[in-house]
Amino acid sequence: MFPAPSGRKKRFRSFVFSLLALVALSGCGTVVDREKLQDTIQSSLEKSIHEKIKGVECPSDESIDPGATFTCDVIFSDDRREVATLKIRNEEADISMISLKPKN
Repeated sequence: MFPAPSGRKKRFRSFVFSLLALVALSGCGTVVDREKLQDTIQSSLEKSIHEKIKGVECPSDESIDPGATFTCDVIFSDDRREVATLKIRNEEADISMISLKPKN
């Protein structure tokens, strides 16, 4: 029998992937709306992993390029940083979170 996955990862996968996959982030021309993306990531993570997020830092001027991936820094209330990897799914800038890992 395989060991059960950690509770945090299981909650993260079941909630965040399904929620972010449905969120359409409006672009300003041909770039992702950075403010809306950061707010969406923060809110989604707080609800799914039940931890307070101090902030999210995403790159500005991220081009809407379907299939492209990019990363954002997630800053927890204890100042711990993790890296969220995101994927642009289509030309409407629908975004899916691929992973959340500790920052090295």
